[in-house]
Amino acid sequence: MAMKRRDWLATALGALAVPALSPDLRSLARGLHARSSGDVPRVLDARQNELVATIAELIIPQTDTPGARAAGVPQFIDLALAEWLDIDDRQRFLAGLTDVDARSRKRFGRDFTACTPDQQTEILTLLDAEVSALRAAESRDDKVEASPSQRFFRMMKRLTLVGYYTSEVGATQELHNPIIPGRYDGCVLLERRGN
Repeated sequence: MAMKRRDWLATALGALAVPALSPDLRSLARGLHARSSGDVPRVLDARQNELVATIAELIIPQTDTPGARAAGVPQFIDLALAEWLDIDDRQRFLAGLTDVDARSRKRFGRDFTACTPDQQTEILTLLDAEVSALRAAESRDDKVEASPSQRFFRMMKRLTLVGYYTSEVGATQELHNPIIPGRYDGCVLLERRGN
């Protein structure tokens, strides 16, 4: 049985230790969404932007609700790279994008965005397994240093989840937060509902 996005979100956010539900983060993320207009990216070039959009859409695909692209996640990530991340983290993220294409070329002979969806999923599954191994080592209090690809994919997943679930699309169509009194406000604290 497929996991519902809401259930997956709770699991993923807990596993990633992302404080995505904190009011401060929601407020900051909402501010980024308000400023991201879909104009020319500030940090990413066209190829990198398409790579981010493709990965984000694979993480949160369009189903009966809009996916990451429709929620403006690529624009959110670009603005987060420009305004939230320090230069070292930004460089790590960009190096991670380069690594994704390098892995894709080594495995399939072409850049990630030119691969089939199954090939793309295979690469992301490998990256996710690396992050899971890191998380398991950290939970055992092993002294491990995250590899560049682990840092990148963990950051990519966090930014995608935060960007999606703090967007108007994610909050209203996916999480079903009511629009009262008729406008979107991603910072309103709601009572937890039982499933």
